[in-house]
Amino acid sequence: MSFNRRSKIVTGGVSRSPNRSMLRAVGFGDNDFDKPIVGIANGHSTMNPCNAGIQPLADRAAVSIKEAGGMPQMFGVITVTDGISMGTEGMKYSLVSREVIADAIETATQSQMMDGVLVLGACDKNMPGGMIAMCRMNIPSIYCYGGTIKPGNWKGQALTIVSPFEAVGRHAAGTISEEDFIGIEKNACPTHGACGGMYTANTMSSAFEALGMSLLGSSSMANPDQEKSDSVAESGRVLLEAIKADLKPLDIVTKKSVENAVALIMATGGSTNAVLHFLAITHAADIEWTIDDFERMRKRVPVLCDLKPSGQYVMTDLHKVGGVPQVLKMLLNMGLLHGDCMTITGKTMAEELAKIPDLPAKTQDVIRQPDNPMYKEGHLAILKGNLSPEGCVAKITGLKNPVLTGPARVFNSEPECMEAIMADKIRHGDVLVLRYEGPKGGPGMREMLSPTSAIIGKGMGETVALITDGRFSGGTWGMVVGHISPEAQIGGLLCIVEEGDSITVDAHKLLLQLNVDEATIAARMANWVAPPMKYTKGVMYKFAKLASSASKGAVTDA
Repeated sequence: MSFNRRSKIVTGGVSRSPNRSMLRAVGFGDNDFDKPIVGIANGHSTMNPCNAGIQPLADRAAVSIKEAGGMPQMFGVITVTDGISMGTEGMKYSLVSREVIADAIETATQSQMMDGVLVLGACDKNMPGGMIAMCRMNIPSIYCYGGTIKPGNWKGQALTIVSPFEAVGRHAAGTISEEDFIGIEKNACPTHGACGGMYTANTMSSAFEALGMSLLGSSSMANPDQEKSDSVAESGRVLLEAIKADLKPLDIVTKKSVENAVALIMATGGSTNAVLHFLAITHAADIEWTIDDFERMRKRVPVLCDLKPSGQYVMTDLHKVGGVPQVLKMLLNMGLLHGDCMTITGKTMAEELAKIPDLPAKTQDVIRQPDNPMYKEGHLAILKGNLSPEGCVAKITGLKNPVLTGPARVFNSEPECMEAIMADKIRHGDVLVLRYEGPKGGPGMREMLSPTSAIIGKGMGETVALITDGRFSGGTWGMVVGHISPEAQIGGLLCIVEEGDSITVDAHKLLLQLNVDEATIAARMANWVAPPMKYTKGVMYKFAKLASSASKGAVTDA
């Protein structure tokens, strides 16, 4: 029986393909044309540690697929290095790359009539970009994460990529020496692999386990370890079985499985970016899902894991105590997981979790016991108010009191804000407003890891709020509010905030409010003129023209 879409081309009433000559040139023999053609979307790149260890995994996947009876066809997929581009104009390309990745995978896979695709990536936008493409195409697919990095070490202190960013603020504040500053910078990234805390890459890869589109246990493996390569090989074998069974992404990615993924994100203290990306994924899958669904899930699901950036531990620590499967089994037993959801293996989530212990060992505290969570409710709160009637995202873990009313300090770009922080122009109680950094205004919604880390490093994480229509790194914590919608560029109220205006950030009341009377607001809006677009051609121009509101996922095909 043929599983090959290309072999079904009919010429003169006979099943044959006039394209066989070209396939012979890349290794097809007479007996290969009826085998499934399986794409390997390869995110290898030497641009960053996240993706630099992927090529051996892609090669292992190709061998596995061929051994399982498929014909692997490898193609490259771009990546943007968030950690390197952070704080620069280049960071504006990060979110844009999500769309480029999705478009590239769809284009390569569909143009060659492939029967399935194994997507292999590691940096932040690789995961949502790949999943968007899978849902659009709806052919048998599996996501393989390139693996997490191992933690660095300096004088007994565990380090992640966020450590050098926070060290900038600490060094400027005089709380660490030059020796320690250099030591942290040199030792933060000791291996290949994606950023080690529950930052965006690990958040999305973990969520894909819960979604059912990755093998259980795969997201917490370290890139250099043999088990990561073995998991990728197993993924290739599982994908061939899915092709034979005609098991497609939209058989797996449903509203219930998205709820499973979001429950896992809340339980592990995941990144704010997950809100943006799952809005985009559900859009691609035609699933009815809104920003308010995240708030609905937050109220139900406790934070069970003590993970960076606001906690103590990193992804490899989670792996040692049972990883994502252990957290999922706890959620299942707590009635917070849909066990009947299908997974890529052809088994339900409950069947996959059957052999996982009900509880983690009490001798560890990476994963808390159900009766002793880190927080009784989730950490990604959706705030609304006159500054963000469509909603915005606040990450409230690690804060003693996520409430502040203070004077606005207004900046029209991230560099302006960073300069003020480093020059000690920010005071306790200030509300920093970073605007014109949204999907259209940035364009591209830059992540604000540099200013948020500098604030933490200067000891102001509990007393200064930062609000923006841009995004935050998964490594950000503190009193931060992002994805404010509508954004300033299109006339969201953020555009008329003036220096010294009173602003309230209240995560308890889910409120983001400009405390200025309606007459004043109306007068300011009447005089406001949108600034010119920052790009007039190329990919950034196209993104700025097409991108939806952040409250809709900043998608480009709405």
